Amino acid sequence: MKLTATITASATAAILLLAGCSTSAPAAAPSGTPADSLEGSEIVVYNAQHEELTQAWADEFSDQTGVTVTLRSASDTELANQLVAEGDASPADVFLTENSPGMALVENAGLLADVDEATLDLLPAQYRPSTGKWTGIAARSTVFAYNPALLTEGQLPGSLLDLAKPEWKGRWAASPSGADFQAIVAAVLELEGASATTEWLTGMRENFTEYKGNSTVMKAVNAGEIPGGVIYHYYWFGDQASTQENSSHTKLHYFKSEDPGAFVSISGGGVLESSDNQAAAQAFLAYIVGKDGQEVLRTGTSFEYPVSDGAEPHEDLPSLASLEAPEIDPARLNSSQVTDLMTKVGLI
Repeated sequence: MKLTATITASATAAILLLAGCSTSAPAAAPSGTPADSLEGSEIVVYNAQHEELTQAWADEFSDQTGVTVTLRSASDTELANQLVAEGDASPADVFLTENSPGMALVENAGLLADVDEATLDLLPAQYRPSTGKWTGIAARSTVFAYNPALLTEGQLPGSLLDLAKPEWKGRWAASPSGADFQAIVAAVLELEGASATTEWLTGMRENFTEYKGNSTVMKAVNAGEIPGGVIYHYYWFGDQASTQENSSHTKLHYFKSEDPGAFVSISGGGVLESSDNQAAAQAFLAYIVGKDGQEVLRTGTSFEYPVSDGAEPHEDLPSLASLEAPEIDPARLNSSQVTDLMTKVGLI
């Protein structure tokens, strides 16, 4: 478990740096609750999103409303399983994830309250679950990072599924133990079914090289240890905006054409049914997917995609529409079946 951080309204300077806003209207509260009535409230957020991003959200929300936000951070899988184990006794008011399967796990355990309808209405249907039990808050695209000294454009895979073919043996990498890659497998499962997914995973086991973490995969590709690797886009864009030391010898290949490899993973936010602070918890979600919260994604350094209607991504990113991602109801992504299949074929 990572360190717990209590966020208050005192971090105004950090807000200005990350969110690029000098003044903001008060965050909307759910169901007509006046925002100023939230002052003095406290919420606990189980946070599996990037800590810097969530802290920026929490800082500005606290500044606008006077609500104290306590973050308890760990991975999607760790926190989702913790919430299921804690049940109604959990101290959490809000759960934020990097990928949606962890959120679906908590939803399927019956632990989430309905998200305020006005909050859901801020997002296009493809960026929120059909159930209305949680909402998308950000998104990340699957990409194939490759070293052009080892792979030409003409040699790139046409589909993510091609990576299970014999000609890709020893030529690509991934981090199968992480929630990021398992979310991608969940998309393959939803789009292709269990039989085809098992066949693909079996081919993957024969072909790929395992690394721990997306950034390590990218570093290996950059160093010429392996020709290519499956990662999420923001690792590459973050390094490009910094020193470029781990990406300078790489390019990104987007599968597009609604291929499983064009999957866009939705980060989720939900309110726990057991929360005693429903108004403040719902207001926090409303803030994140509202104009100010999504602006943090555009101006900050997470390089994740905003998902609300009309929200623009960071200027360095291609538009979500240009990715030609398959449309998948994120509520249907099954983390338990994915781990069962991956365990069965010996990947985890």
